Amino acid sequence: MLRHLLTSALIAGLAAGLLATVLQLAFVVPLILEGELYETGARLHFSATGSPQSPVGHPSIWVEPARHIGTFAMNLVTWSGFAFILIAGFAMAERAGSRIDTKTGAIWGLCGFIAIQLAPAAGLPPELPGSVGADLATRQLWWMGTVAATMGGLGLFAFGRGAVAYGVAALLLILPHAIGAPELDTYYGVAPAELSAHYAARALAVGAASWAILGAVAGAVWSRPA
Repeated sequence: MLRHLLTSALIAGLAAGLLATVLQLAFVVPLILEGELYETGARLHFSATGSPQSPVGHPSIWVEPARHIGTFAMNLVTWSGFAFILIAGFAMAERAGSRIDTKTGAIWGLCGFIAIQLAPAAGLPPELPGSVGADLATRQLWWMGTVAATMGGLGLFAFGRGAVAYGVAALLLILPHAIGAPELDTYYGVAPAELSAHYAARALAVGAASWAILGAVAGAVWSRPA
């Protein structure tokens, strides 16, 4: 059982980590590199000359290959960790009578995306270099609370029974956003708003695809005989 759990998690983590790295290099990293140009002052948005235009064009991602190797290694570690959590959930769900396969695994993966990325992004969207945010400790606290509440709410909707369980689930999903994420008193980021919005959208899209693959591969491997 333990060997099957470890094997399933490692295979799923490798698949999701590889996909996440490829998608990030293609769609997200170029925006990060461009944001860093604004953060360091190499590019200016609404410069002192009064020009309303900024230079456009993404820097080459191959300028710092060692950095991207580090990104790949970090993705393998991160997604393998997520896979272990997902597989542990599979094991508990099967003991409760649920059946896990590729399709249900993908659904579990998308629920992981909702809990860990999408729900927190409703209050704290992914930040491009050159953007600013509220106090880090406060943001981290809200993020952790949102993830925990969302996971609890989704779990109750999936496995709870009766109106009380569903009511608590809905409350858990709504509560972090009713409290509200930490906000800035004023805006003073140097990155263009259009670039920041593009980055946030792409980061979430890559996350959704990676979580879906993680869940599908984990479900497929887990459903095979040990």
